[in-house]
Amino acid sequence: MGKKKASKVCGLKPKKKCCRSSTRCVRCPVVIHKMQKLSGQGLSEKELGKALKKVRARAA
Repeated sequence: MGKKKASKVCGLKPKKKCCRSSTRCVRCPVVIHKMQKLSGQGLSEKELGKALKKVRARAA
């Protein structure tokens, strides 16, 4: 899929069902929903990039 800008992730169309892999994909509905919430807070591009890594990482 290649690299996506963190600010563009919230505008992607989510997949129908989450794959629940160890690192969530960019089009996962959970990732897109959380990034939409964070982008509404007015974070900078650098902060959104860090937030995307944190949202995609799977907590054990």
